[in-house]
Amino acid sequence: MSSSNPDPAEDHITGLEPGGGVPPGETPPAEAQTNLTQGHAEGGPKRWVPWVWLGIIGLSALIMALLFLVYAGVLAFS
Repeated sequence: MSSSNPDPAEDHITGLEPGGGVPPGETPPAEAQTNLTQGHAEGGPKRWVPWVWLGIIGLSALIMALLFLVYAGVLAFS
């Protein structure tokens, strides 16, 4: 029993040899051909941005620690 190819588009792909091989010159180049800038800077955030976030996180942690200490102190002296 023989079956037909379930993908009929495969018969119309250019550059394929019988058996699925590809002749030389039909494959894409091994490296990208773009060597110019892409119109935007490839940098990270400004140098001060991480320090601002670290300061906000540190200040929040300090406030939470003080709140817990105040709460513990109020319970201890009641």
